[in-house]
Amino acid sequence: MLKGKKIGLIGSGNMARALLSGLLHGKRASKDQLSASDHREAKAKSFADEFGIDTTTSNKEVVTRSDIVVLAVKPQVMAKVVAEIASSVTSKKLIVSMAAGVPIAMIERKLPKGSRVVRVMPNVPALVGAGATALAVGGHASEEDLALASALFDSVGKTVVVEEEQLDAVTGLSGSGPAYIFLIIDSLADAGVKVGLSRDVALILAAQTVLGAAKLLIETGEHPGKLKDMVTSPGGTAIAGIHTLEEGGLRTTLINAVERATIRSRELGAMFNEK
Repeated sequence: MLKGKKIGLIGSGNMARALLSGLLHGKRASKDQLSASDHREAKAKSFADEFGIDTTTSNKEVVTRSDIVVLAVKPQVMAKVVAEIASSVTSKKLIVSMAAGVPIAMIERKLPKGSRVVRVMPNVPALVGAGATALAVGGHASEEDLALASALFDSVGKTVVVEEEQLDAVTGLSGSGPAYIFLIIDSLADAGVKVGLSRDVALILAAQTVLGAAKLLIETGEHPGKLKDMVTSPGGTAIAGIHTLEEGGLRTTLINAVERATIRSRELGAMFNEK
């Protein structure tokens, strides 16, 4: 899908690094297809040294040479970057934005009429090729554009397509979700220490248990309730533990956490739009 396409990244943060790594290690793109920019010369050079690709301090240069341009910059500088590159954007170029809270309409307003824009919301596990990315298309983007953007982020995990208004919910679930899981793993490890395990052993067992459970669910395609029932035998240890979790309101607490994070995402987006 990406064969022959020139792909340029503006920004050199963790998500840009994850995407480059996924594209190259997964052989989705070759080094000569890729370029990146950062206004800091040292950062641009670091990317060149790490990935063996062409880098520059000029954002416009990257746009000019690319078919697909990934805006991997912070929301606070998005308006400035889009204004800077606007004169180099044509209808032949696909613009992919990773900036949280920045609506497609704002990007389209600052770019030439008819610009093709896809907005994406990846998450931190993309750093190890296990990310979850949601994509939403702008008014001028085509099905082929969506397929191209999906191919980019399939290189660092799994992708789903949503309506743009659902991206706040995505932020509350998968965007913020790794923090919830890290807290759960830390808590499980604490529990292991409490019942007599060493910290190192408890942490390994907790992390691998979460990884294994997720992998089992994804690969079997079974409902999590059915898999839960596989582990719980009558009068056994698992059902005793589940009873305690339900008594403590774990399910309700997680639902509330996702809902609150979603609301906060909307609030931050509104604050950004006002500015």
